[in-house]
Amino acid sequence: MTTIQGPAVFLAQFIGDKAPFNSLDGICKWASDLGFKGIQMPTLDSRFIDLQKAAESKTYAEELKGRIASHGLEITELSTHLQGQLVAVHPAYDDFFDAFAPKEVHGKPKARQEWAVQQLKYAAKASQNLGLNAHATFSGSLLWQYFHPWPQRPPGLVEDGFAELAKRWLPILNEFDNAGVDLCYEIHPGEDLFDGETYEMFLKAVNNHSRACILYDPSHFVLQQLDYIQYIDFYHERIKAFHVKDAEFNPTGKQGTFGGYQSWLNRAGRYRSPGDGQIDFKTIFSKLTQYDFKGWAVMEWECCLKNQEDGAREGAEFIKNHIIKVTDKAFDDFAAVETNQVFNRKNLGL
Repeated sequence: MTTIQGPAVFLAQFIGDKAPFNSLDGICKWASDLGFKGIQMPTLDSRFIDLQKAAESKTYAEELKGRIASHGLEITELSTHLQGQLVAVHPAYDDFFDAFAPKEVHGKPKARQEWAVQQLKYAAKASQNLGLNAHATFSGSLLWQYFHPWPQRPPGLVEDGFAELAKRWLPILNEFDNAGVDLCYEIHPGEDLFDGETYEMFLKAVNNHSRACILYDPSHFVLQQLDYIQYIDFYHERIKAFHVKDAEFNPTGKQGTFGGYQSWLNRAGRYRSPGDGQIDFKTIFSKLTQYDFKGWAVMEWECCLKNQEDGAREGAEFIKNHIIKVTDKAFDDFAAVETNQVFNRKNLGL
């Protein structure tokens, strides 16, 4: 077994225009001072990383690593959640998702997708140059708007959707394989990969590609009322990244899993800061440790109640207190009996 690495923090929800969140050194010092040991880094803000340069220049990648290491930190994974979303966009969402891409490809779905695919390919090489073994992303979605079958879905629609999704992702998965990096899809509502069944459908469509892995975030399963503990039993061999994000689900006579179009504050299911929700993280950390998860415990802050800086400070300590330092001996070693094959055969009556 391996001791889970951490605590780490996903920077996406903290990057901003005011110090210390507007520069790499500022945000690294902030994270380090809170006790974090790693950062999961978004890749669209050039103040923090030039993704293309990290892919094309080992010197730049090494300098970036050194700069972060000077604060006592390391990169856990790069993130292309927003770019991954753009690999597969249903036309109904084109106007919404243009904001994730450069202005020159707005209103040009084909050019936007090509840009996103290139971003993922840069991310594979950049991860390799940075010495990383996992990468975090979204799958995008061609089918999400059809998840509730009314009117009835035409026969073959879902199968065709996953075939197209696989067609778009297979060249990217191969790039990650060439780089020796696992591509970890965050299983998430709004994506075509949002639970175990959809992940398996995708896995089948990409021929069980060895790099098609999982970023496990139990908060998304609480909102779906899915057994997030058993999920680990089913998919632990594919879980290569881990978000520590809490959630709660409090249904009423007026709303349930769909949330009634309410704000996050007023939904039955909502995200919370680590330790403030309903998730059984003690069991999660035990399960992941049992299955020899070798990655990082990365705090993702998304809470409609608590201030983000308070959430980060508490989250670092929360993760630290949940990481299980694995034992190097069996608890009953003191009672061990020296033995050999002759002794064993004798005790079997042979």
